[in-house]
Amino acid sequence: MTSYFPLILGMALATYLPRVLPLMTLSNKNLSNKTRVFLQFIPYTSLSILIVRGILTSDIKLPALAGILTAGLLSYWKGNAILSVFGGILVSYLILSWI
Repeated sequence: MTSYFPLILGMALATYLPRVLPLMTLSNKNLSNKTRVFLQFIPYTSLSILIVRGILTSDIKLPALAGILTAGLLSYWKGNAILSVFGGILVSYLILSWI
């Protein structure tokens, strides 16, 4: 029987180190305002890329389009990313369950 522990440990390190190394190296340094603003946009940019890619590669266009429109409107109206994602998922789910 093969032990999976070394594989699990290696994968844990591979996912943990890229997250903790920037925190350790930048914790004692003061960042410029431009760098801080740039870093604040990364979550929204990543979410936008994932959403657009999901729409372009989706086999079912109507639920994907309705979900992105709902998420976009909720994000513009409320400014809450989590609410926008859950709203888009809910609308897509409801359309998929009725089709």
